Amino acid sequence: MPTDHPIHIAPSPDRVRVLWRGRVVAESEAALELREHTYPPVIYIPRRDADMKLFMRSELETTCLYKGVANYFSLVADDAADKDAVWTYETPLPIAAEIKDHLAFYPNKVQILRG
Repeated sequence: MPTDHPIHIAPSPDRVRVLWRGRVVAESEAALELREHTYPPVIYIPRRDADMKLFMRSELETTCLYKGVANYFSLVADDAADKDAVWTYETPLPIAAEIKDHLAFYPNKVQILRG
C-alpha cells in the first residue's frame, strides 16, 4: 500500500439507502466505506443492490493512479437525468479490489442515508 496515499476499505456498519429525486436507486446492508488519503469517506454499494434500470452507461472514463480506471453512469428516469452521477471501478487495481462490482454516488446529485 502506498504510504503517501493510504486507502482503507471496510464494511459500512450501517444500512445505506441512496435516493435520487425522491426515488430509491440503491439500498444495501453490504455497502463498503472507502477512506482515501485526506478525502471524505465514500460509500460503495454492490451493483446487485441497485436499481440498474435507472442507470445509463456514460462515455466518461477517468483514471485514478491508486484505484484504476473509473467508468460512469448517468441516472435517468422519465424526464429527469443527472449526467455522470455514479462511478464504478470495473477492474480496480489490487489495492482497491474490494470495490469491484460496486457503485459510488456523487453526494451533490443524490441523497445518501445511513442507518
